[in-house]
Amino acid sequence: MSQSGLPPLTGAVRDLAHEVVSALRGGGHLAGSTALADDELALAAVRVLGADVLLPATLAGCPLPPERVAAFRTATLAFPAAPGAAPVTAWSHWGMRRALRALGGPEEDPALPDTGEPGASWLQSLPWQRFTHQLAVLSALALPGMPSEVATTAALRPVDLARGFVRAVRRRDWLQAAGAARWLALLDGVPDTLGLDTGLDFVLLMSDDDPRVALQAHVARHIRDERLLDEGLRA
Repeated sequence: MSQSGLPPLTGAVRDLAHEVVSALRGGGHLAGSTALADDELALAAVRVLGADVLLPATLAGCPLPPERVAAFRTATLAFPAAPGAAPVTAWSHWGMRRALRALGGPEEDPALPDTGEPGASWLQSLPWQRFTHQLAVLSALALPGMPSEVATTAALRPVDLARGFVRAVRRRDWLQAAGAARWLALLDGVPDTLGLDTGLDFVLLMSDDDPRVALQAHVARHIRDERLLDEGLRA
């Protein structure tokens, strides 16, 4: 997918997001990309997209080509969170390590140090606008069955996150809106009046086919569909 006119890294991230969302739409099957391991720009794109690179496996349950897993591991090692890094950077890298562990990586792998979670106390007191922004940046952590302190904190503020989603839509920040929607799809206590499904349709319509937005929206819908199915089975 050509991304002409964009900065190289932005284009590479969009290309990678397009690959992932296309794989998810196709049942999770992703062709190998051996060039990733030898391409610094592509590895940087993996670091930016983070754990979502492995969604065909972690969300759809499909095996990934060994080349893709190896490239992801290389990016995890090549771009660690430096000491004193911003919390979102530390959490993003933690999410990548967690995703590798979910694939059954060996415990002694240096890409998988068991350092514990970075901590999420910084999120608790943020105003709702900033809270939504930070969670949208960390949307790769919003997955069913993948708990974290960030997810626990998000679950305490669904109304604030809903307000942030509406604000992002009004500001035409489609990527932030889609990232917030992914969290909202995961949480209980979201106001029924929000109209999340309709809101997601609007975000996709207005996002100019941005594959990063499409990826977040696809995951959000997948989570909602799975929750509705589960609720129906338990009813």
